Amino acid sequence: MNTVLEQEEEKEMKHCTATRNACKLCTPLGACLAFRGVEGCIPFLHGSQGCATYIRRYLISHFREPMDVASSNFHEESAIFGGGKNLKAGLANVSAQYEPEMIGLATTCLAETIGENVPLILKEYRDNCAVEDAPPIVSVSTPSYRGTHMDGFHETVRALVGHFAESGRRQERVAIFPGMVSAEDLRHLKEICREFGLPATLLPDYSETMDGETWDSYQKMPSGGTPIHEIVGLGSVRMSIEFGRSLVGRDSAGAFLEKQFQVPRRLLGLPIGIRETDRFMEVLETATGRCKPAALRQQRGRLVDALIDGHKYVFGKRAIVCGDADLATGLAAFLSETGIFPVLCATGERRVGWEKQVREAAPDLPPESQVCDRLDFAEIEERAEELKPDIVIGSSKGYRLARKMGVPLIRVGFPIHDRIGGQRVLHLGYAGAQQLYDRTVNALMEKKQTDSTVGYSYL
Repeated sequence: MNTVLEQEEEKEMKHCTATRNACKLCTPLGACLAFRGVEGCIPFLHGSQGCATYIRRYLISHFREPMDVASSNFHEESAIFGGGKNLKAGLANVSAQYEPEMIGLATTCLAETIGENVPLILKEYRDNCAVEDAPPIVSVSTPSYRGTHMDGFHETVRALVGHFAESGRRQERVAIFPGMVSAEDLRHLKEICREFGLPATLLPDYSETMDGETWDSYQKMPSGGTPIHEIVGLGSVRMSIEFGRSLVGRDSAGAFLEKQFQVPRRLLGLPIGIRETDRFMEVLETATGRCKPAALRQQRGRLVDALIDGHKYVFGKRAIVCGDADLATGLAAFLSETGIFPVLCATGERRVGWEKQVREAAPDLPPESQVCDRLDFAEIEERAEELKPDIVIGSSKGYRLARKMGVPLIRVGFPIHDRIGGQRVLHLGYAGAQQLYDRTVNALMEKKQTDSTVGYSYL
C-alpha cells in the first residue's frame, strides 16, 4: 500500500507541467562555489564541458570575478563506457598546472546517471598517481535531479568537514557555517566576531576569492579562502554555529561535528532582521561571556529608528519574496517586522515543513500569507495576478515578474546578473537589515514619485 506521501506525489504528478523559468539552480553550482571558499582549492566537475561552462558563466556574471572550473570533459564514448579515463587524466593535468592545495570534485547529472563509481576511480588514481605530492581530493555527489544549488552547497561543506576535521585539544575558536550568502555577508560576519573578540573559522569563506582586489597579472589560484589547517581543527572548536532552518534533521556539517566530536551545535535561521539577529547575538554572548559590543548596539538602535522613520511609507504594502528557502525565510521574518505584508513566500526547492519554519521565524505573518515550495517563476507570476504585490524581493530572475506587474524589484541573494555589486549586497546582521530596509523604502517612494502626475520633490 502506498504511503500518504507517495499518494500525494502521485496526485501531484497527474497535474504537473514542465518547469518554466526555475526558481532554483543546479546542484554542482553550489558545490563549485563552496569549494572556491577553501584556500588553494580548484573546483572540478566530473561530466561534460557544458556543465562547467554554464556554472562559470553564472558565477562570473554575479561575482564579476574570474572563475576556473575544471572538467573531465565527457563525450559520446564517455557517456557509454564511462569517464574514468577522462577523470584521471584531468586530475593529473590540474595537479600539474595549478598546483592546488586540494581539488574539489563534484559529479554532474550525466556521471551520476550512467552510474560512475567515483570512489573506485579515485582509489585507482591515487594508487597509480605519477604526480609527486598529489593534493587531497574531496568528492561530493551532486546530481541536479536530486536537489538544488543549496543542497550542493551544504553537502559540499559537509564533505569538507568529514574529510579533514580531526579531534584535538578543545580550543576557544568557534566554527561558523554561514550558508550560501554574499561575499559582503561573510566579511560582516567576521567583523561581528572581531567585535566580540571571538576567534572564528568560516567555512566556506569566498569573501576574497570571489570579491578580491585588482590583479597586476592573472593568478591561477586567487588568494583567500578558509585554510585547510583550520578545517582540520574544526573537530576541536568550542561550538559550531550553523545558519539555515532548512538544515533541521539533516546530516549537515554542524550535525557531523556534534555527533563525531561532541562539538555543541547552534542551529539558527539566517540572521536577517532584528529577531533573527538578536538570536545570533545571544549565542555569541553565551560563547564569549560578553555583552553585545557598543558598535552592534548602535547598529540595532539605528535600525529601530529607521523602522520608525519609514513606517508611513511601507505599512500595509504587499510583497512577494522568492528565492532560496533560508533566504526567503529570513526576508519574510524581516518584512513582518517592518509592517510589510509578505503575500507570497516562494522557493523552487523542495522543503518539507517549510511553512512551519517560516511562521516560526515570522510569528507576525498573517494566516493568509502563502508559503509555497517547488514553485517556478511561471507559477509565481500566475499567483501574482491575484495577489497584486507592491514590490518583489528576490534575485534577477524575478525581474520579468516585477516588470509584468509594474512594481519595483529589490535584488537580493543569487544570482544578480543585471546589476553591478551583487556580491556586495549585505543581507545579514543589523547593518544588513538597515541596507535592505533603506533600499525597500526608497524603491516604494521612487515608484510613488514616478507615478505621480504632479512630480513631487518632497515626500
